[in-house]
Amino acid sequence: MRIMLVEDDLPLAEALTALLVQSGHAVDAVHDGASAEALAAAERFDLVILDLNLPEMDGLSVLRALRARSDEAAVMILTARGAPEDRVRGLNLGADDYLTKPFDVAEFEARVRSLLRRQAGLRRAILTLGEVTFDLTSRRFFTPQGGIDLPARELALLELLFTRAGKVVSKETIVQSLTSLDDSLSDNAIEQYVSRLRRRLAPYGVALRTARGIGYFIEAPASP
Repeated sequence: MRIMLVEDDLPLAEALTALLVQSGHAVDAVHDGASAEALAAAERFDLVILDLNLPEMDGLSVLRALRARSDEAAVMILTARGAPEDRVRGLNLGADDYLTKPFDVAEFEARVRSLLRRQAGLRRAILTLGEVTFDLTSRRFFTPQGGIDLPARELALLELLFTRAGKVVSKETIVQSLTSLDDSLSDNAIEQYVSRLRRRLAPYGVALRTARGIGYFIEAPASP
């Protein structure tokens, strides 16, 4: 999933970026409100993590601009401002969650997972296709033989396809979801990831198919 982190505390921004990237997310970090507004207007994000006390343009103004454009990205406000009136104002302006600093890292990660699950339209925490099960809480895949250990980029791709099972996911969507502005992802790299995942999944009744010229989709073929 693609995330924009808006945080002017540089050490905190670097730590959160590293944490999210390690979990397989593509992260663009900006450090002032004006840059956040410009980037959100130009790019699509699944989640925006937004500080309120920002230079150039405060976080609530960024949030107001997002919702005025009908931007459907989930928004988590992450701020030191914890007064009830601040929470109410942020939520009324369209934030989906509100977490105050200092915060517990495990809780932060759990809230990110919950928002991204909701953003994908998923109500259940466990998805099953063929003999493969995906636990959205731990973001791990399992087979009857145990867990499937995947590199972060392959995990992110399989998660994207699995949560949209039966639907074609375009190459453009894959690139947008898996890369930040500082990354690149060639068609050849995507094909290599798909090839490796296809071999891993085939023994468990899950097919990763190519929609030629468009993208890829995943399904459990019906038994003959």
